[in-house]
Amino acid sequence: MRNFLEQFARLVFGAQIVGWSDSTLDDQVWERAWMEHFQPMQFGKRLWICPSGYEPPEPSAVNILLDPGLAFGTGTHPTTALCLRWLDSLSLDGETVLDFGCGSGILAVAALRLGASEAIGIDIDPQALIATRDNALKNGVEDRLRCLEPTANASQVCDVVVANILSSPLKLMAPMLSGRVAPGGSLVLSGVLARQAEEVAAAYAPFITLTVWAEHEGWVALSGQKTL
Repeated sequence: MRNFLEQFARLVFGAQIVGWSDSTLDDQVWERAWMEHFQPMQFGKRLWICPSGYEPPEPSAVNILLDPGLAFGTGTHPTTALCLRWLDSLSLDGETVLDFGCGSGILAVAALRLGASEAIGIDIDPQALIATRDNALKNGVEDRLRCLEPTANASQVCDVVVANILSSPLKLMAPMLSGRVAPGGSLVLSGVLARQAEEVAAAYAPFITLTVWAEHEGWVALSGQKTL
């Protein structure tokens, strides 16, 4: 390995690597090892995300017990944090929620614990749907959450639609995602860098006006309300 790196450095950078060392790490379940550093986190005024096995810091708050499994979504990434803060800012009592690209189900479960009457979690990854069901069960909302593949139930509209993906697919899905928002309902998009916000908003302009709701570490959440 040392010889390879030294040759690579000379070829690419025209310089020699100095002052470095290497070691061999024992193999382990890497997708779970990082969980040792996953601590309870607060989002907004009411909402806490707590890893399984931790006592909630504020028992009277809205506490979500979370084990992401192999799926994306713990609240540690700025895009997820933005969506959680946005959900916490809403009055969700009795609302229906669509979490498109649900990952661990963190946003759908949070919406239900914040008062939503029903949520739909959609993802192309079977591991994401497994993690979402597991987290819904841990939080006692499994009877109000449906987990579906993108091709299923494509016509139902919801009061709140959340999509935390990336800017390119978000732009491509503008007609579809806008069409899933009920009249008077709200849409929030994340997974968008600040420099991409204008072009993503332009893709949705024919359907719904989106503006930057908040920015965090170079990422933004775009939100808007569909006209009646």
